[in-house]
Amino acid sequence: MYFNHAAAGVLPRRTRDVLVELVDGQARKGLLGFLPVETGLAKYRERIAAFFGARGEEIAFLRNTADGANTIARGLDWNAGDEIVLCDNEFASNALPWVALAEYGVTVRFVAAAREQLTPEVLAAHLTPRTRLVALSWVGFADGYRHELAPLAAVAHAHDAWFCIDAIQALGAFPLDVVRAGVDAMYAGGAKWLLGLPGVSVLYVAPALHERLKVRWRGWRDVADMWNDFDYGQPLAATAARYEGGTPNFYGIAAMDASISLLASAGTERIAEHVLALTDRLVEGLHALGMEVTTPRGPGISSGIVTFLTPGRDSVEIGRALGKRDFITTYHRPLGIRVSPHGYNTIDEIDAFVAALDALL
Repeated sequence: MYFNHAAAGVLPRRTRDVLVELVDGQARKGLLGFLPVETGLAKYRERIAAFFGARGEEIAFLRNTADGANTIARGLDWNAGDEIVLCDNEFASNALPWVALAEYGVTVRFVAAAREQLTPEVLAAHLTPRTRLVALSWVGFADGYRHELAPLAAVAHAHDAWFCIDAIQALGAFPLDVVRAGVDAMYAGGAKWLLGLPGVSVLYVAPALHERLKVRWRGWRDVADMWNDFDYGQPLAATAARYEGGTPNFYGIAAMDASISLLASAGTERIAEHVLALTDRLVEGLHALGMEVTTPRGPGISSGIVTFLTPGRDSVEIGRALGKRDFITTYHRPLGIRVSPHGYNTIDEIDAFVAALDALL
């Protein structure tokens, strides 16, 4: 039973079939095999962007989540003394791109998440007149805390700071409308809750930020007319495609589109409700076994991630033993055993996991 979507999701059958067709097409016809994806990019952009409330012209296809953060971090003009607010338990993909701005004299103000989660009140207390940007994970990769985005965005904007989110641990399991949430930039890889491939991500840039963002890495597809090969001085593309640079991952884009079509047809509101029911059931079972659940739980903050420790036992050893019984989780980190079911998992599978854990204790 697969409970490891916080690491990588499974491919739906329709997504696998799309990829098989593309691979076979390239094997037979080379360029012509994936040409339908390239020529249909505008439609792919519209469908994928609509999944989180954006327009096709506002998104770019990149390689991974860090590419999105780096595009924003390197695209803004910074001054010595500028500040960024960041939680101190961010995954490196949404930490290192901002920390690296120290070379420009930018300071990162860390919120100690173990002591105080990033609520609007906490955020307001950490903002100063020098704060230019707030970056956070919608859902924390380790503790599974889900931030309520719109109130945080409102606080950031009231202090004239950009609001950027790493959405990889929630997008696909929870509904998102980036415009209503007040998000200025959103970046997420496709391989986790979106049930796609590694090596592809989506970046959303709101119009106001797009106007301020410079392109620091250049490539042949970032210009207004990419087929005008020798006009090196032509303007950038008007849309967010300017951030893509070179040839995108057509296979990854097609996979993301196919999986998102499945998620959208199921309904992200329904998926979120089911995922929360699964993790609530799991937490109940873990508490009954005396496990130490380290994930904050409650209305508006629960997510698809539950991390727990096994008091008196080595969590890595227990996680490995569960894996041998075909319960796939994340267990190799010292943070504990991380369980992350998706919308297709069942209550019976959660109960079977708790029973298997009980047998190992």
